[in-house]
Amino acid sequence: MRMRWIATAAAAAALTVVGVSPAGAAEPGTSWTADLASGEAAGVTSAGGAVRLDPATAFDAPADDTGLTEGAADPTGVVPTGLLTLAPRELDTPTSQVSSVLDADVPPGTSASMDVRGRTAHGGWTEWVPASDGAVSLPVATDEVQGRLVLTGSESGAVPTVRGARLRARPSTGGPEGGLTETVPFTANVFATREGLVGGTTANGHVITERDHFVALPSRRALSPRDTSDYSVRVCAPNGRCAFAPVWDVGPWNTRDDYWNPGDQRQEWKDLPRGVPQAQAAFRDGYHGGNDQFGRKLVNPAGIDLGDGVFWDALGLKDNSQVQVDYLWTGTVRLSTVATESAEGIARVLSAPEDGAEVVGVAANSADVPVECVTGSWARIGEKQFLAAAVLPGAKDLPTCDAGGGTGAAQAPTSAEIGAAAAVRAGAATVEDPADPADPADPTDPADPADPADPRLSRVGP
Repeated sequence: MRMRWIATAAAAAALTVVGVSPAGAAEPGTSWTADLASGEAAGVTSAGGAVRLDPATAFDAPADDTGLTEGAADPTGVVPTGLLTLAPRELDTPTSQVSSVLDADVPPGTSASMDVRGRTAHGGWTEWVPASDGAVSLPVATDEVQGRLVLTGSESGAVPTVRGARLRARPSTGGPEGGLTETVPFTANVFATREGLVGGTTANGHVITERDHFVALPSRRALSPRDTSDYSVRVCAPNGRCAFAPVWDVGPWNTRDDYWNPGDQRQEWKDLPRGVPQAQAAFRDGYHGGNDQFGRKLVNPAGIDLGDGVFWDALGLKDNSQVQVDYLWTGTVRLSTVATESAEGIARVLSAPEDGAEVVGVAANSADVPVECVTGSWARIGEKQFLAAAVLPGAKDLPTCDAGGGTGAAQAPTSAEIGAAAAVRAGAATVEDPADPADPADPTDPADPADPADPRLSRVGP
């Protein structure tokens, strides 16, 4: 092993930095040493003040070339990956630039890097921004930031160890983001597959249970820490049913495809239209030779994976399907976290604010939902979508719905709208996965063809 100081940074637009001093000498801004022992660990262990990748609990994913040391293995290989989410840091002076220095042993073929995000004016978080060389800028000025260590091992079994992490926030030329005009979340029509993998571990350390309620997106930029709802989606099926669920895993297919972002912010595939997953463009149009970022031939156009509970119970799907997704953190509408004590860990979404109304969807415990107004003991979270206000304890000072039901939250699409959008996206082709032999009449039949020869690829693959 080699002892190295690794300078890293995280943000949305790169700046050039000659070097970063671990001592933080006479540079402006706020610097601090992260408490590694108190971080939220997923696939890492902590002992003696140091953090080490733990292959036994790490999640397997194709190696990301970000932060790999000289002599690293082929980036298409599958390697163990672990995360350590550090405590948020409140700052006296707003910042839009955060850099970090790691005291680490990083053997060839392994990596240690830092993601960073910032608190926004409407109370949510920016997306995690992966580290790159030097100091770079966060998308907004903020007075609260958070770091996340990302450790990857090698296919030969070598692992990195981090003994210390020092972060520096440079003062911003302006104040924190403020005065926002309310905007609805970005929406896209994408192909969904069922994740399955019961008993496995997601990228954020969650152990998958039967009929679980979460989703996976192909970028860790929108990966919520374990048991949180920092990044949540609303998924609506062609039958009109909708599900609200947190993003707890990375996949399918790619790991750097934040396709919900505009091209100038997208980590890769910047030439694709916003809302078009790389897998969809590759599968349907031959983009990138019909392969994913790791050179694998696409067998479906999936842009989202659904936990079994979302797939079967919330949406009533029996086969892979085109769905409409609202990426809720991308807007500035009011979001509140669902907290229910039901045995199933869900709250039912009704079509009207009254007991006995039609069930039109499900909100997972710990998912965020857009709350626009209240009527009696009910909260309106979308067009003809209501939750009992009792399962939203954090929703305070809400306006009363007017005769039209209020405004503010993005409306749930109708089945006709989803079908029409699917036809446009698919070029009038069928939305069924041609590589999937599942019997749609059998809800226990897995709808995604994971490669049984290599279970490590099942989450990030089809």
